[in-house]
Amino acid sequence: MMSTTNNIENSVYRINTANGSGTGFYLLSEDVVVTNYHVVSGSLRVSIEGQDKNRHLAEVVYANPGKDIAFLKAQKLPKLIKTVRTDHNNITGTRNKVLVLGYPFGMPFTVTEGIVSNPKQIIDGNTYIQTDAAINPGNSGGPIINEKGELIGIVTSKFTEADNMGFAIPIETLREELEIIGELGDTLTIGCPGCNGLIYEKTAYCPNCGNDVDEKLFEAAPASDLSKKIEEAICKLNIDPVLARTGRERWYFHQGSAEIRMFVYDNNYLFATSPLNDLPRKNLAEVYEYILTTDLGKHRLSISDNQIFLSYRVHISDLYSNTKDEILEDLAQLAFKADELDDVFVNQFGAKMTQYSKA
Repeated sequence: MMSTTNNIENSVYRINTANGSGTGFYLLSEDVVVTNYHVVSGSLRVSIEGQDKNRHLAEVVYANPGKDIAFLKAQKLPKLIKTVRTDHNNITGTRNKVLVLGYPFGMPFTVTEGIVSNPKQIIDGNTYIQTDAAINPGNSGGPIINEKGELIGIVTSKFTEADNMGFAIPIETLREELEIIGELGDTLTIGCPGCNGLIYEKTAYCPNCGNDVDEKLFEAAPASDLSKKIEEAICKLNIDPVLARTGRERWYFHQGSAEIRMFVYDNNYLFATSPLNDLPRKNLAEVYEYILTTDLGKHRLSISDNQIFLSYRVHISDLYSNTKDEILEDLAQLAFKADELDDVFVNQFGAKMTQYSKA
């Protein structure tokens, strides 16, 4: 069954937000990326990332919380020849084999296999496809396909209390939502939870049916004060912070070839680190000497799990002191040093880039 994914797996993306990550898939005919609403909830802009580790900014242009569907418009996204399609005829039946495509727990692209347990499971008044395929947080918003490689639904993992059961929004529900694509603009449109009508402007009630509307649907969730400070450092790298966000107070991104990670540890420390290279099989004595003797200022080289790291640690309270600007500059400089040092270890010691490195 793996061959059935060859034409579409490049159109499946990881969705990165300030609250976590999920999955989405690109539809060429509609020129939108489809995902779950709960994946992008609280965000107006997100980044989408392919298997090549390239990230692209995307605007949330449509959100229907009641159906848990959202559409994104991505900037400078490569126009793929083969993508997920919705114009086929199929009927999903019990015991049909299916594949779930996505990025569970934010890991690299994964395909899991299962069968349909119930093609029309009713939960809270909505119809879902129930499957025994492994579905985990991060899979949400990704495609579930049949043996022919045809889309049958959108994966959702919001029912986390269900053991050994996964659910997907049927393709019929997606097709209903795609009918309004031509009515969308470049800013967020909300699908009314009551009448499913379109709401184009921030309001407390639906102008069509009068149903109450949460005005926060039109707003991005405010960033923490700490996040704002860290993203000042990221801006020094000429990187839009949206492209760096991978979770709550967590930023994983590439300034060059090396992956840069910034995150809070133990609620007290901010860590910035980069896995530079895998240790070479030879020249280890020279590598150790270089790591022990090279003066990198406030940044430190170390070895962990057969990988070479460049790291920097600071107590969070220091970001609220008169040394804040200096710390932010040190954070930015770690990214530049990492991009230089991973080449040094390759050229001088025969080390290899890590699996996290970007070509």
